[in-house]
Amino acid sequence: MSLKSILRDLKEVRDGLGGISKRSWSKSSHIAPDQTTPPPENIPQSPWASLPPELLHDIIRRVEESETAWPARAAVVSCASVCKSWRGITMEIVRIPELCGKLTFPISLKQPGPRDSPIQCFIKRNRATATYILYYGLMPSETENDKLLLAARRIRRATCTDFIISLSAKNFSRSSSTYVGKLRSGFLGTKFTIYDNQTASSTTQAQPNRRLHPKQVAPKLPANSSTVGNVTYELNVLRTRGPRRMHCTMDSIPLSSVIAEPLVVPGIEEEVSSSPSPKGETSTTDKEVPDITPSLRDQPLVLKNKSPRWHEQLQCWCLNFKGRVTVASVKNFQLVADIDASLDAPPEEHERVILQFGKIGKDIFTMDYRYPLSAFQAFAICISSFDTKPACEG
Repeated sequence: MSLKSILRDLKEVRDGLGGISKRSWSKSSHIAPDQTTPPPENIPQSPWASLPPELLHDIIRRVEESETAWPARAAVVSCASVCKSWRGITMEIVRIPELCGKLTFPISLKQPGPRDSPIQCFIKRNRATATYILYYGLMPSETENDKLLLAARRIRRATCTDFIISLSAKNFSRSSSTYVGKLRSGFLGTKFTIYDNQTASSTTQAQPNRRLHPKQVAPKLPANSSTVGNVTYELNVLRTRGPRRMHCTMDSIPLSSVIAEPLVVPGIEEEVSSSPSPKGETSTTDKEVPDITPSLRDQPLVLKNKSPRWHEQLQCWCLNFKGRVTVASVKNFQLVADIDASLDAPPEEHERVILQFGKIGKDIFTMDYRYPLSAFQAFAICISSFDTKPACEG
Protein backbone atom coordinates (compact mmCIF):
# COMPACT_ATOMS: atom_id res chain seq x y z
CA MET A 1 0.00 0.00 0.00
CA SER A 2 1.41 3.40 -1.03
CA LEU A 3 1.87 6.32 1.32
CA LYS A 4 -0.71 8.37 -0.54
CA SER A 5 -3.38 5.78 -0.06
CA ILE A 6 -2.61 5.54 3.67
CA LEU A 7 -2.85 9.30 4.10
CA ARG A 8 -6.06 9.37 2.14
CA ASP A 9 -7.59 6.71 4.43
CA LEU A 10 -6.50 8.60 7.55
CA LYS A 11 -8.04 11.79 6.22
CA GLU A 12 -11.33 10.06 5.57
CA VAL A 13 -11.37 8.67 9.10
CA ARG A 14 -10.58 12.13 10.53
CA ASP A 15 -13.29 13.79 8.46
CA GLY A 16 -15.73 11.15 9.58
CA LEU A 17 -14.96 11.70 13.26
CA GLY A 18 -15.22 15.43 12.80
CA GLY A 19 -18.58 15.10 11.10
CA ILE A 20 -19.86 12.99 13.97
CA SER A 21 -18.76 15.57 16.54
CA LYS A 22 -20.30 18.39 14.53
CA ARG A 23 -23.58 16.53 14.22
CA SER A 24 -23.68 15.81 17.94
CA TRP A 25 -22.91 19.45 18.71
CA SER A 26 -25.53 20.72 16.31
CA LYS A 27 -28.06 18.31 17.79
CA SER A 28 -27.65 19.81 21.24
CA SER A 29 -27.08 23.50 20.42
CA HIS A 30 -28.65 24.30 17.07
CA ILE A 31 -32.09 23.94 15.55
CA ALA A 32 -31.96 21.87 12.40
CA PRO A 33 -34.72 21.70 9.83
CA ASP A 34 -37.00 18.68 9.98
CA GLN A 35 -35.97 16.29 7.22
CA THR A 36 -38.75 13.80 7.82
CA THR A 37 -41.25 13.35 5.06
CA PRO A 38 -44.74 14.63 5.94
CA PRO A 39 -47.51 12.02 6.12
CA PRO A 40 -49.77 11.77 3.11
CA GLU A 41 -52.79 14.03 3.29
CA ASN A 42 -55.26 11.57 1.82
CA ILE A 43 -55.07 8.40 3.92
CA PRO A 44 -57.15 5.62 2.41
CA GLN A 45 -60.04 4.66 4.70
CA SER A 46 -62.16 1.58 4.88
CA PRO A 47 -65.16 1.64 2.51
CA TRP A 48 -67.36 0.84 5.54
CA ALA A 49 -66.51 4.25 7.04
CA SER A 50 -68.41 6.05 4.27
CA LEU A 51 -71.82 4.62 5.19
CA PRO A 52 -74.52 7.19 6.02
CA PRO A 53 -74.83 7.69 9.80
CA GLU A 54 -78.57 6.87 9.77
CA LEU A 55 -77.97 3.54 8.01
CA LEU A 56 -74.98 2.73 10.19
CA HIS A 57 -76.96 3.49 13.35
CA ASP A 58 -79.77 1.17 12.24
CA ILE A 59 -77.35 -1.67 11.38
CA ILE A 60 -75.51 -1.55 14.71
CA ARG A 61 -78.77 -1.23 16.63
CA ARG A 62 -80.13 -4.38 14.97
CA VAL A 63 -76.92 -6.26 15.74
CA GLU A 64 -77.00 -5.16 19.39
CA GLU A 65 -80.63 -6.20 19.83
CA SER A 66 -80.27 -9.60 18.13
CA GLU A 67 -76.98 -10.76 19.67
CA THR A 68 -77.82 -10.78 23.36
CA ALA A 69 -75.66 -13.68 24.60
CA TRP A 70 -72.05 -14.71 24.20
CA PRO A 71 -70.31 -15.83 22.01
CA ALA A 72 -72.71 -14.27 19.47
CA ARG A 73 -72.39 -10.90 21.21
CA ALA A 74 -68.82 -10.70 19.96
CA ALA A 75 -70.35 -9.22 16.79
CA VAL A 76 -71.12 -6.04 18.77
CA VAL A 77 -67.46 -5.77 19.78
CA SER A 78 -66.47 -6.32 16.15
CA CYS A 79 -68.65 -3.38 15.10
CA ALA A 80 -66.73 -1.12 17.47
CA SER A 81 -63.44 -2.31 15.95
CA VAL A 82 -64.16 -1.37 12.31
CA CYS A 83 -63.25 2.31 12.43
CA LYS A 84 -63.71 5.48 14.47
CA SER A 85 -67.20 6.27 13.22
CA TRP A 86 -68.42 2.75 13.91
CA ARG A 87 -66.89 2.84 17.38
CA GLY A 88 -68.61 6.11 18.25
CA ILE A 89 -72.07 4.92 17.20
CA THR A 90 -71.58 1.56 18.92
CA MET A 91 -70.71 3.26 22.20
CA GLU A 92 -73.87 5.37 21.89
CA ILE A 93 -76.12 2.35 21.31
CA VAL A 94 -74.66 -0.08 23.85
CA ARG A 95 -75.90 0.87 27.30
CA ILE A 96 -74.21 0.28 30.64
CA PRO A 97 -74.94 -2.98 32.53
CA GLU A 98 -77.07 -1.11 35.06
CA LEU A 99 -79.62 -0.34 32.34
CA CYS A 100 -79.33 -3.31 29.95
CA GLY A 101 -78.09 -6.13 32.19
CA LYS A 102 -75.45 -7.22 29.63
CA LEU A 103 -71.66 -7.35 29.64
CA THR A 104 -70.15 -6.28 26.33
CA PHE A 105 -66.85 -4.43 26.67
CA PRO A 106 -64.06 -4.90 29.26
CA ILE A 107 -65.07 -1.59 30.88
CA SER A 108 -68.41 -3.25 31.76
CA LEU A 109 -66.58 -5.37 34.34
CA LYS A 110 -65.99 -2.25 36.46
CA GLN A 111 -69.49 -0.80 36.06
CA PRO A 112 -72.38 -1.57 38.45
CA GLY A 113 -74.68 -4.42 37.61
CA PRO A 114 -78.43 -4.15 36.93
CA ARG A 115 -80.94 -3.20 39.63
CA ASP A 116 -83.83 -5.48 38.71
CA SER A 117 -82.19 -8.88 38.22
CA PRO A 118 -78.64 -10.12 38.95
CA ILE A 119 -75.99 -11.02 36.41
CA GLN A 120 -75.30 -14.74 36.74
CA CYS A 121 -71.76 -16.08 36.48
CA PHE A 122 -69.74 -19.04 37.69
CA ILE A 123 -66.18 -19.60 38.92
CA LYS A 124 -63.89 -22.54 38.13
CA ARG A 125 -61.08 -23.34 40.56
CA ASN A 126 -57.87 -25.03 39.46
CA ARG A 127 -56.05 -26.35 42.53
CA ALA A 128 -52.91 -27.33 40.61
CA THR A 129 -52.25 -23.83 39.24
CA ALA A 130 -53.96 -21.92 42.10
CA THR A 131 -56.08 -20.03 39.58
CA TYR A 132 -59.74 -18.99 39.63
CA ILE A 133 -61.57 -18.21 36.37
CA LEU A 134 -64.80 -16.20 36.22
CA TYR A 135 -67.12 -17.09 33.33
CA TYR A 136 -70.31 -15.46 32.07
CA GLY A 137 -73.33 -17.76 32.23
CA LEU A 138 -75.55 -19.91 34.41
CA MET A 139 -73.22 -22.93 34.55
CA PRO A 140 -70.45 -24.55 32.48
CA SER A 141 -71.56 -25.56 29.01
CA GLU A 142 -70.84 -28.93 27.43
CA THR A 143 -68.81 -27.36 24.63
CA GLU A 144 -66.66 -25.40 27.13
CA ASN A 145 -67.04 -22.34 24.94
CA ASP A 146 -67.93 -20.07 27.85
CA LYS A 147 -67.10 -16.38 27.91
CA LEU A 148 -64.13 -15.63 30.17
CA LEU A 149 -64.56 -12.44 32.16
CA LEU A 150 -61.78 -12.37 34.77
CA ALA A 151 -59.03 -14.62 36.09
CA ALA A 152 -57.15 -14.62 39.39
CA ARG A 153 -54.00 -16.35 40.57
CA ARG A 154 -53.09 -16.89 44.22
CA ILE A 155 -49.54 -16.01 45.25
CA ARG A 156 -48.52 -16.87 48.80
CA ARG A 157 -45.97 -14.62 50.45
CA ALA A 158 -44.28 -14.64 53.84
CA THR A 159 -46.76 -12.36 55.61
CA CYS A 160 -49.71 -12.18 53.22
CA THR A 161 -51.43 -13.71 50.21
CA ASP A 162 -52.08 -11.89 46.94
CA PHE A 163 -54.73 -12.71 44.35
CA ILE A 164 -53.69 -11.08 41.06
CA ILE A 165 -56.77 -10.36 38.92
CA SER A 166 -56.39 -10.14 35.14
CA LEU A 167 -58.44 -10.15 31.97
CA SER A 168 -56.40 -13.09 30.69
CA ALA A 169 -55.95 -16.53 32.22
CA LYS A 170 -52.42 -16.73 30.80
CA ASN A 171 -50.96 -13.35 31.77
CA PHE A 172 -50.91 -12.22 35.40
CA SER A 173 -48.14 -9.66 35.13
CA ARG A 174 -48.92 -6.36 36.85
CA SER A 175 -47.12 -4.49 34.08
CA SER A 176 -49.41 -5.99 31.44
CA SER A 177 -52.41 -4.21 29.92
CA THR A 178 -54.60 -7.10 31.08
CA TYR A 179 -53.94 -6.35 34.76
CA VAL A 180 -57.16 -5.27 36.51
CA GLY A 181 -56.38 -5.24 40.23
CA LYS A 182 -55.63 -7.49 43.15
CA LEU A 183 -56.85 -8.79 46.48
CA ARG A 184 -54.44 -8.91 49.42
CA SER A 185 -55.02 -10.77 52.68
CA GLY A 186 -53.46 -10.34 56.08
CA PHE A 187 -51.40 -12.88 57.99
CA LEU A 188 -54.42 -14.58 59.64
CA GLY A 189 -56.51 -14.57 56.48
CA THR A 190 -59.35 -12.62 58.12
CA LYS A 191 -58.83 -9.18 56.56
CA PHE A 192 -58.62 -8.53 52.82
CA THR A 193 -58.06 -5.33 50.85
CA ILE A 194 -59.26 -4.86 47.27
CA TYR A 195 -57.02 -2.76 45.02
CA ASP A 196 -58.22 -1.44 41.68
CA ASN A 197 -55.77 -0.63 38.90
CA GLN A 198 -56.92 2.81 37.78
CA THR A 199 -56.88 3.67 34.10
CA ALA A 200 -54.06 5.81 32.84
CA SER A 201 -56.45 8.48 31.56
CA SER A 202 -57.74 9.33 35.03
CA THR A 203 -54.19 9.83 36.28
CA THR A 204 -52.94 11.83 33.34
CA GLN A 205 -55.88 14.21 33.44
CA ALA A 206 -55.17 15.14 37.02
CA GLN A 207 -51.36 15.39 36.75
CA PRO A 208 -50.34 15.05 33.10
CA ASN A 209 -46.67 16.00 33.48
CA ARG A 210 -45.87 14.27 36.75
CA ARG A 211 -43.56 11.26 36.70
CA LEU A 212 -43.10 8.97 39.68
CA HIS A 213 -39.71 7.52 40.49
CA PRO A 214 -39.80 3.76 41.11
CA LYS A 215 -38.56 4.29 44.68
CA GLN A 216 -41.53 6.56 45.43
CA VAL A 217 -43.93 3.68 44.94
CA ALA A 218 -44.23 0.56 47.06
CA PRO A 219 -42.46 -2.31 45.24
CA LYS A 220 -45.47 -4.63 45.51
CA LEU A 221 -48.15 -2.04 44.75
CA PRO A 222 -48.73 -0.46 41.30
CA ALA A 223 -48.42 3.32 41.07
CA ASN A 224 -52.01 3.86 39.91
CA SER A 225 -53.77 1.44 42.29
CA SER A 226 -56.49 2.61 44.65
CA THR A 227 -58.30 0.93 47.52
CA VAL A 228 -61.80 -0.16 46.52
CA GLY A 229 -62.93 -1.90 49.68
CA ASN A 230 -62.14 -4.24 52.56
CA VAL A 231 -63.47 -7.68 53.45
CA THR A 232 -63.35 -8.78 57.09
CA TYR A 233 -64.19 -12.20 58.52
CA GLU A 234 -65.09 -12.36 62.19
CA LEU A 235 -62.82 -14.41 64.43
CA ASN A 236 -64.28 -17.62 65.83
CA VAL A 237 -62.57 -17.60 69.22
CA LEU A 238 -64.87 -20.16 70.86
CA ARG A 239 -64.66 -22.51 67.84
CA THR A 240 -68.44 -22.76 67.63
CA ARG A 241 -69.91 -24.54 64.63
CA GLY A 242 -71.71 -22.34 62.14
CA PRO A 243 -71.32 -20.31 58.96
CA ARG A 244 -68.70 -17.65 58.55
CA ARG A 245 -69.56 -14.06 59.40
CA MET A 246 -68.20 -11.38 57.11
CA HIS A 247 -68.48 -7.64 56.47
CA CYS A 248 -67.49 -5.80 53.30
CA THR A 249 -66.79 -2.08 53.44
CA MET A 250 -66.93 -0.66 49.91
CA ASP A 251 -65.02 2.62 50.07
CA SER A 252 -65.78 3.48 46.45
CA ILE A 253 -69.58 3.02 46.81
CA PRO A 254 -71.63 5.45 48.94
CA LEU A 255 -74.47 4.24 51.12
CA SER A 256 -76.82 6.50 49.17
CA SER A 257 -76.55 4.12 46.19
CA VAL A 258 -79.01 1.70 47.82
CA ILE A 259 -81.30 4.34 49.34
CA ALA A 260 -81.52 7.10 46.72
CA GLU A 261 -83.75 6.98 43.66
CA PRO A 262 -82.53 4.86 40.72
CA LEU A 263 -80.70 6.40 37.81
CA VAL A 264 -82.92 7.64 34.97
CA VAL A 265 -81.33 8.27 31.60
CA PRO A 266 -83.51 10.36 29.24
CA GLY A 267 -84.20 9.04 25.78
CA ILE A 268 -84.00 10.91 22.52
CA GLU A 269 -87.55 12.18 22.85
CA GLU A 270 -86.96 13.34 26.44
CA GLU A 271 -83.84 15.40 25.85
CA VAL A 272 -83.94 18.94 27.15
CA SER A 273 -84.54 21.49 24.44
CA SER A 274 -82.04 24.32 24.06
CA SER A 275 -84.76 26.85 23.28
CA PRO A 276 -85.97 29.06 26.17
CA SER A 277 -89.18 28.02 27.91
CA PRO A 278 -92.27 30.24 27.69
CA LYS A 279 -92.94 32.73 30.44
CA GLY A 280 -94.70 31.34 33.44
CA GLU A 281 -93.47 27.78 32.79
CA THR A 282 -90.64 26.04 34.56
CA SER A 283 -88.05 24.40 32.35
CA THR A 284 -86.86 20.87 32.92
CA THR A 285 -83.49 22.01 34.16
CA ASP A 286 -85.04 24.42 36.70
CA LYS A 287 -87.05 21.79 38.54
CA GLU A 288 -85.89 21.03 42.03
CA VAL A 289 -84.19 17.67 42.45
CA PRO A 290 -84.25 16.13 45.93
CA ASP A 291 -80.77 16.30 47.36
CA ILE A 292 -79.11 13.38 49.08
CA THR A 293 -78.16 13.76 52.72
CA PRO A 294 -74.45 14.58 52.93
CA SER A 295 -73.94 11.90 55.60
CA LEU A 296 -75.25 9.21 53.24
CA ARG A 297 -73.12 10.49 50.39
CA ASP A 298 -69.95 10.39 52.50
CA GLN A 299 -70.70 7.13 54.29
CA PRO A 300 -69.43 4.00 52.49
CA LEU A 301 -71.66 1.05 51.74
CA VAL A 302 -71.23 -1.88 54.14
CA LEU A 303 -72.36 -5.38 53.17
CA LYS A 304 -73.01 -8.16 55.66
CA ASN A 305 -73.78 -11.82 55.18
CA LYS A 306 -77.41 -12.76 55.44
CA SER A 307 -78.11 -14.84 58.53
CA PRO A 308 -79.04 -18.44 57.66
CA ARG A 309 -81.72 -20.47 59.44
CA TRP A 310 -81.27 -23.82 61.12
CA HIS A 311 -83.03 -26.70 59.36
CA GLU A 312 -84.13 -29.31 61.87
CA GLN A 313 -84.62 -32.15 59.39
CA LEU A 314 -81.35 -31.60 57.52
CA GLN A 315 -79.48 -30.58 60.69
CA CYS A 316 -77.62 -27.78 58.93
CA TRP A 317 -77.74 -24.06 58.25
CA CYS A 318 -79.74 -23.15 55.14
CA LEU A 319 -80.22 -20.17 52.84
CA ASN A 320 -82.58 -19.75 49.89
CA PHE A 321 -80.28 -19.54 46.86
CA LYS A 322 -83.21 -20.08 44.46
CA GLY A 323 -81.65 -23.16 42.93
CA ARG A 324 -78.28 -21.56 42.17
CA VAL A 325 -76.41 -23.46 44.92
CA THR A 326 -76.70 -27.24 45.31
CA VAL A 327 -73.76 -28.32 47.52
CA ALA A 328 -73.39 -27.45 51.20
CA SER A 329 -70.18 -25.58 51.92
CA VAL A 330 -68.79 -23.20 54.50
CA LYS A 331 -67.94 -20.87 51.62
CA ASN A 332 -71.59 -20.30 50.62
CA PHE A 333 -72.91 -16.84 51.48
CA GLN A 334 -75.36 -14.09 50.59
CA LEU A 335 -74.55 -10.40 51.13
CA VAL A 336 -77.11 -7.70 51.87
CA ALA A 337 -76.69 -4.00 52.66
CA ASP A 338 -76.09 -3.17 56.32
CA ILE A 339 -78.58 -0.26 56.64
CA ASP A 340 -79.29 1.36 59.98
CA ALA A 341 -82.93 1.16 61.07
CA SER A 342 -83.03 4.93 61.65
CA LEU A 343 -82.49 5.63 57.93
CA ASP A 344 -85.50 6.06 55.70
CA ALA A 345 -84.83 3.03 53.48
CA PRO A 346 -87.45 0.83 51.78
CA PRO A 347 -88.04 -2.45 53.65
CA GLU A 348 -87.04 -4.53 50.63
CA GLU A 349 -83.57 -2.96 50.61
CA HIS A 350 -82.78 -4.63 53.94
CA GLU A 351 -83.39 -8.09 52.44
CA ARG A 352 -82.25 -7.53 48.85
CA VAL A 353 -79.38 -9.89 48.05
CA ILE A 354 -76.63 -7.91 46.31
CA LEU A 355 -74.14 -10.77 45.97
CA GLN A 356 -74.48 -14.51 46.43
CA PHE A 357 -71.83 -17.18 46.08
CA GLY A 358 -72.09 -20.94 46.44
CA LYS A 359 -70.88 -24.35 45.39
CA ILE A 360 -72.55 -26.46 42.69
CA GLY A 361 -69.87 -29.11 42.05
CA LYS A 362 -66.24 -30.03 42.50
CA ASP A 363 -64.26 -26.79 42.11
CA ILE A 364 -67.26 -25.04 40.49
CA PHE A 365 -69.08 -22.15 42.18
CA THR A 366 -71.80 -19.73 41.11
CA MET A 367 -71.57 -15.95 41.52
CA ASP A 368 -74.61 -13.69 41.07
CA TYR A 369 -74.25 -9.96 41.60
CA ARG A 370 -76.32 -6.84 41.08
CA TYR A 371 -76.24 -3.08 41.59
CA PRO A 372 -74.26 -1.36 43.07
CA LEU A 373 -71.45 -3.94 42.81
CA SER A 374 -69.44 -4.48 39.65
CA ALA A 375 -68.15 -7.81 38.35
CA PHE A 376 -64.62 -6.96 39.47
CA GLN A 377 -65.71 -6.07 43.00
CA ALA A 378 -67.95 -9.12 43.32
CA PHE A 379 -65.22 -11.43 42.02
CA ALA A 380 -62.68 -10.03 44.48
CA ILE A 381 -65.09 -10.59 47.39
CA CYS A 382 -65.82 -14.16 46.30
CA ILE A 383 -62.21 -15.28 45.89
CA SER A 384 -61.50 -14.09 49.43
CA SER A 385 -63.45 -17.14 50.61
CA PHE A 386 -60.89 -19.46 48.98
CA ASP A 387 -58.05 -18.34 51.24
CA THR A 388 -57.27 -20.43 54.31
CA LYS A 389 -58.93 -19.04 57.47
CA PRO A 390 -57.82 -21.07 60.49
CA ALA A 391 -59.06 -18.38 62.88
CA CYS A 392 -62.59 -18.45 61.46
CA GLU A 393 -63.34 -22.14 61.22
CA GLY A 394 -65.31 -23.98 63.90
